[in-house]
Amino acid sequence: MSTTTVERPSGTPPTPAAAAPEHIGPIRTLKHGLTLAGRSILKIRKSPEGLLDVTLQPILFLFMFVYIFGGAISGDTGAYLQRTLPGVMAMNMVFGSLGTGMQLNNDITKGVFDRFRSLPVARSAPLIGAVLGDVVRYLVSIVVLLVVATLMGFRIQTGPVSTVLAIVLVMAFALCMCWISVLLGMLVKSQQALPGVAMAFMFPLTMGSNVFVPTETMPGWLQTWVGINPVSELADTARGLMIGGPVAGSLMTTLIWMVAIVAVFFPLALWAYRRRV
Repeated sequence: MSTTTVERPSGTPPTPAAAAPEHIGPIRTLKHGLTLAGRSILKIRKSPEGLLDVTLQPILFLFMFVYIFGGAISGDTGAYLQRTLPGVMAMNMVFGSLGTGMQLNNDITKGVFDRFRSLPVARSAPLIGAVLGDVVRYLVSIVVLLVVATLMGFRIQTGPVSTVLAIVLVMAFALCMCWISVLLGMLVKSQQALPGVAMAFMFPLTMGSNVFVPTETMPGWLQTWVGINPVSELADTARGLMIGGPVAGSLMTTLIWMVAIVAVFFPLALWAYRRRV
């Protein structure tokens, strides 16, 4: 049997069958990130129980504080619900931001990133996809919480534009906070230890705020912390936008906090991400 040999011109190196591009531009990187964001959304569709942390937990907090503590704190559960709901919405977005770091940590631990490395995709695409995919979780969480609160008796006192602004603001704040979550997810090697470490970081921000109790009822030393807590400022802004009241001061402080959080934790999260993957 004769064999036909196809000769390659001398000096020409062999070409790999599928070589990943050396440099991927920002447009293609964004496309890769959107594709992987679709993967995150598909996981939500196939496993909706993954939304329990951002839907069931805030509802339990709302029921517990309104019906158990609301009468004692405000004298009336209806008035307490009006004050507390915007704060719970803000608090829930902070807790919801933890999902980004946990998902990335889970993917790395289970070897998903090993498969990503073998594909011609941008190295940062999984990170972009995880962050963008969480936007859906945030939106579902807010819609469910508002529906339940409305059934409990909550009524928006301003208007649709202000309410949409409040929703956009708390979601944008969660996107800023997710860089803290990414940093923790990349630094903590153990998947089992990550929720405890993340909660230890987030609880002083959420529970040490004015979400459930007015600041003036707290001890002086705690009032100092609550006064500079970004979650308190976010809760005050959401209250002003949804039930009326001053907004400008708390809104400006919230925006400053958002810029500061991104300026500090975004580069740290990217450093930890590149070091881990």
